Amino acid sequence: MEEERSLSLLQLMVNEGLVPSTEEEENRKIVIEKLKQIVVAWVKRVAWQRRLPKQDIAASSATLLTYGSYGLGVHGSESDIDALCVGPYFATIVDDFFIVLYNMLKSRPEVSEIHCVKDAKVPLMRSEFDGISIDLPFVQLKVLAVPENLDILNPVFLRDIDETGWKSLSGVLANTRICRLVPDLEKFQSMLRCVKFWAKRRGVYGNLNGFLGGIHLAILAAFVCQCDPHAGLSALILHFFKTFAFWPWPRPVELQDGTLHPTLNPTETRLYMPIRLPFSPYEYCHSNITKSTFYKIRTEFLRGHNLTKDLLKFDFDWHNVLEPFPYTKKYARFLKIFLSASKQDELGDWVGWIKSRFRCLLFKLEEVQGLCDPNPAEHIDVNIADPHVIFYWGLQAGKTNAIDIKSVKDVFWRNISTGYQGPFGKMELSIVQASQVPKSAQFDTLSRKRTKACWKMMDYHQRRIPIYSQHVPQYIVGYVSTNGDPEYPNAGV
Repeated sequence: MEEERSLSLLQLMVNEGLVPSTEEEENRKIVIEKLKQIVVAWVKRVAWQRRLPKQDIAASSATLLTYGSYGLGVHGSESDIDALCVGPYFATIVDDFFIVLYNMLKSRPEVSEIHCVKDAKVPLMRSEFDGISIDLPFVQLKVLAVPENLDILNPVFLRDIDETGWKSLSGVLANTRICRLVPDLEKFQSMLRCVKFWAKRRGVYGNLNGFLGGIHLAILAAFVCQCDPHAGLSALILHFFKTFAFWPWPRPVELQDGTLHPTLNPTETRLYMPIRLPFSPYEYCHSNITKSTFYKIRTEFLRGHNLTKDLLKFDFDWHNVLEPFPYTKKYARFLKIFLSASKQDELGDWVGWIKSRFRCLLFKLEEVQGLCDPNPAEHIDVNIADPHVIFYWGLQAGKTNAIDIKSVKDVFWRNISTGYQGPFGKMELSIVQASQVPKSAQFDTLSRKRTKACWKMMDYHQRRIPIYSQHVPQYIVGYVSTNGDPEYPNAGV
């Protein structure tokens, strides 16, 4: 019966389109291989610009390391690819990655919608490559030749890396360690795919909204796999819900690797759900969980446990566990967050920036009215012409039904007005009743591809100023727009 439950869950994943087809998998491999070839050609070009000796130019190399859902093998048909560009000691992020490689990618017919996200904690380039979204951060290693089959856990390669480099490396390091520490990789992958689907369906997936991110779920799933290495898929799902429905938070969750790690006091970090990264220095995962989202996550863990504890009963159905969260049945009132921009290509910048500040809004709502459920799903009103995105956050009956929405907006606007570099869009906050929430938004937690933050490096329709190589003065490595670019003060014009 347990094996039958596991097979029915796997089939449900296939039916939901969560498992890519063989053709889709092959396309992704081709894209990664093409990108690798471009990166290798880029390093040779940069080595030539640096006037390195011929033998060093010939020996120089770079590589790509995938991470995130693709690196863990749990990606779906619509998932993007996270790939870390690992370059040698002479390649810099400012001049070489964000100018030379950017222009090489920009010139390729397979590449579209290329943007630079330079001010994020992990600076990266974001693009569409043959229709597949690619997130490409960069790290510089202190070597001339980066092996194609690089063992990123080898300490020889990890010396003298700066803070930004460590942040860029963290995703790859976490993935590599998780895959090595789980007793059965295939079972872990199947389990994590199911857990992520459950979290999205129940509205508890999305780090920016204060819920669980991909790395949090991966470590929680790996922990359960370590605790019960011989269990089948359905038993692992049962144990997942049972374990975390009754977990004594803030006791940290950490993977076992046979070594003693330094003791960290989770109360000092004020984390509701401390989850430790599985690599040195074994810090806690970044988390935006608040009082409200902690309450909902625990409630959903308990619901999952109550529905799966009778897994072997004849009338058990996985669809009940994975039923979309019924927002309009649960909440009578909602905070409507309407975000718009004058141009479609400015919307991603604006929405991405606002989402990165959602935690501030959540804190303010908790302060003035009580618990709030920040549904991560994004929606569009077909009757509105301007490019826009709408969020509906459930409001629990709290201290008062009369929220001073103007004061909430004023506080939040002051927060988002600081540091944003792009053109400002519009933001409107209002309280609406459940009956006013459109049907398309009532149960939809997977409605559309989410908007990501992106800052365009430049507009190619503007007059451009050439940037010349510091090492080969007559060689143009890129351009900036006429308003200049503070990111390249030493590039030379």
